[in-house]
Amino acid sequence: MREIVAVDGVTFSVQPGEVVGFLGPNGAGKSTTMKMITGFLSPTSGSAKVAGFDVQTQTREAQRELGYLPEGAPAYPDMTPESFLAFCADARGMKGEAKKKAIEKAVSRTNLQGVLRQSVETLSKGFKRRVGLAQAIMHEPRVLIMDEPTDGLDPNQKHEVRALIREMAREGGSEKGKAIVLSTHILEEVDAVCSRVVMIAKGKLVADCSPAELLAKSRYHNAVTVTVRTPAGARVREDLMGLAGVKNVEIAEDQTREGAATSWTAVPHEADLGAALAPKILELCKQRGWNVDAIRMETGRLDDVFREMTVG
Repeated sequence: MREIVAVDGVTFSVQPGEVVGFLGPNGAGKSTTMKMITGFLSPTSGSAKVAGFDVQTQTREAQRELGYLPEGAPAYPDMTPESFLAFCADARGMKGEAKKKAIEKAVSRTNLQGVLRQSVETLSKGFKRRVGLAQAIMHEPRVLIMDEPTDGLDPNQKHEVRALIREMAREGGSEKGKAIVLSTHILEEVDAVCSRVVMIAKGKLVADCSPAELLAKSRYHNAVTVTVRTPAGARVREDLMGLAGVKNVEIAEDQTREGAATSWTAVPHEADLGAALAPKILELCKQRGWNVDAIRMETGRLDDVFREMTVG
């Protein structure tokens, strides 16, 4: 049988108060890495520590400090959220008033009050996900590992969960907040909640930086997008390409009828030339008699960087 290397020398650390977005295409090794951190899988080499405890040699101690939301958030289908959370609390050795308060707080934070006594199998995917999140945070772990935490949630629920993630990272100040790792395919989540990005491809680390630094790697970083209304026959792309410093011009939105606004993106030869492009484009529009609806400088596009760093 052919040996498959799922994760190859991936090394990173997460500090209290940090929210790290763990990115990569399907099959990159994200879930395998998280399962090793939680002690669910044993690495063939290397090690992982949670709150200073070695996951392999101090498993119980590490897992006491850890909250884990796995992919799919499995739960017993015939249990209710109320009984499932009580079961998880018992498994963690919680008793009496402390157990009751921990469950109440987790339920409140994940807005499960309305479905507490329904069986898990009758819940929507979004509510099942929230039940999984509630069990992961109930014991106030110092480290939180989440695999696709907003999968299946509607836009309002996503907003609530993202706000909760930010809140948990900040609790008690940056030195006391939770260290959070979340795997996601939703790139907007990186902008919404992450202070850092770790990206892997084919089991190897390909990036470890801030979201802003990742955006700066995009070919659209400091590109200028202009939305204009032009007369029939206008040669917008050709005229924009004629400006000094422009490497390429792409149409961002097709014109569907004569006189409709069309968006064009001018990509500079070098990112630091982008700031000088906007006034040149505005002057060109004035000369040609084009009506400008909007103009903006792009910070970059995460999907563009993601493809460049993970394909090939």
